[in-house]
Amino acid sequence: MNYKPLPKEVTIDKSTIHGLGLFAKTNIKPKHILGVTHIGNKDYENGYIRTPLGGFINHSDKPNVELIGCGQTRDIECGILKLQTLRHINKGEELVLKYSMYKIK
Repeated sequence: MNYKPLPKEVTIDKSTIHGLGLFAKTNIKPKHILGVTHIGNKDYENGYIRTPLGGFINHSDKPNVELIGCGQTRDIECGILKLQTLRHINKGEELVLKYSMYKIK
């Protein structure tokens, strides 16, 4: 198995929101799971490690993706969080998440 930091549908590019962000390389269907964003590890700040998929996602009050864990919840206690689309995402559109795990500056 080869490690791929980003799914084939996503790339990192300059964001109009903040710095760099995640962008769709193709059209993406609703409820599509893109991959792992956070891995639980109590030895790290905040109790998790962010993957590139979790590290480059920007905040929006109108998100088009969400975090899910075990049982389709946002519970990091199960060990991982994944990124799932909330609706159809068009090629070139930035993927944005409503932050709830971090303080927004």
